[in-house]
Order: sequence, then C-alpha cells, then structure tokens
Amino acid sequence: MILDTLAEQGIDEKLIEELADIFLVNLKFVGLLQVKAGAERILTVEHLLEDLSQSIEETATPPITIPDAQALPITATSASQDFDAVCFYITPIGDPDSEFRKHSDLFLEHLVRPALEKHGLKVIRADQIDKPGMITRQVIEYILKAKLVIADLSFSNPNVFYELALRHATRLPTVQIIRTGDKIPFDVGQSRTIQIDCTNIYTLVPKIETHRAEIGNQVRRALESPDVVDNPISTFHPNFRVVFD
Repeated sequence: MILDTLAEQGIDEKLIEELADIFLVNLKFVGLLQVKAGAERILTVEHLLEDLSQSIEETATPPITIPDAQALPITATSASQDFDAVCFYITPIGDPDSEFRKHSDLFLEHLVRPALEKHGLKVIRADQIDKPGMITRQVIEYILKAKLVIADLSFSNPNVFYELALRHATRLPTVQIIRTGDKIPFDVGQSRTIQIDCTNIYTLVPKIETHRAEIGNQVRRALESPDVVDNPISTFHPNFRVVFD
C-alpha cells in the first residue's frame, strides 16, 4: 500500500523502496505502527493517544516452534569471490536441528536475505563456504574483506563476539541484530542494534516486514557512509584500522 501510494505521487522508482523503509522505521519509532488483529497497522494519532490512556494486561502466549526455512543453501568459494558483492552473516550456527541452527536459518532466510536483495549483495554464512582448507582462515577472510557484515548477537555466543571484534578492527560497514530478551554487552551496546522479537510466531510474523525495513535501512546507511564507522575501536582509536590484502 505504501509503495503504491508513493508511486502515485510520481516519485522516482529508484527512491520508492528506500522511502518506504524509512517511513516504516519512523512510524515504529513514534509508536504509530502497531500489531492489531494479527497484523501491523498504521494508527492515527487519536487512536495512539486512546491506547496510551488505557491500561491493558497482555496474556503471555506459550512459545511456538517456527518451521525451518526451506531455501536451498548457497555455497561460496572465497578464492574466486567478489567480496564487494558479499554480505557475510556472523551468527551462532550450531549442529543441525539445534536451537542455534533453527534460529540462524530463520533470521537468514526470512529477514537478512530478503532485506539485502535490493542492495545487490549475496549473503553468505560460514557453513556455506565450500573452499577446501581451514574453515577458521576462510571465515576470517570473509570478515575482513566482505563489503558488509551483519552480526547476530543472539545467545551471547563467544565466537560471534570474537568475529565482530575482528570486523571492528577493519572499520568496514557492520550492522548488529539481536533477538529481544538477550542482553547486549556494554562494549558493543553503544552501537545501534536492531532488536527482533521472536518470542513466538504471533510476535514475529506480523512484524517481519518492519524488521526487514529496519535491517535494510541500517544497511543503506552503513553502505552510504562506509568511512563513518561507529564501534569501540573507532571511538577510542580513530586512526587505527586493519587492512587485509
């Protein structure tokens, strides 16, 4: 509906998706985008004020397992990889059928990959690298060379924070996401982190489009100003940068 409305106003097609993402993120920020009757809806200011004036007790909904994504895995060979066309997805992976893997598959296929389609970036996860050799070396190469990194801080996984620190040293574009309820450590909490409520299917599904818009908006900002990187290393040591050839 938003895309159609913008198109009717004669706005350049190249700007429509960007403006729609920004509009959705701003609506959520001011509280005018809320889940009503199982779907996200835009509220009028009057409705928002009416909601705020009422005290509503919400009944907790038991957790529901969300089915695994059915998309086929994408493999990549770093030897011939064009890193300027890559977003490397740092995330807890775990064993097949583990909670980590289900979580990672869900975020990758339904949030991260769709959000990056309009940016022309191919999303690659560590288990999708098919080059023979030591996996840690390959992962580090993607962390240090990829045009963009999206880091999922869910579960407070030590490997994720180690890899995120390496990325910070390069001062290249990075976007942080996390599931709602997980604590963000102080050191990385100063950088904007997109929180995604996946407590159950009823909280996640109605907000999928908004979460994609939030990720897309942050990605756009990071790519537009790659030299303006906000992380603990750039803040306290602005002249420090690791360059990997």
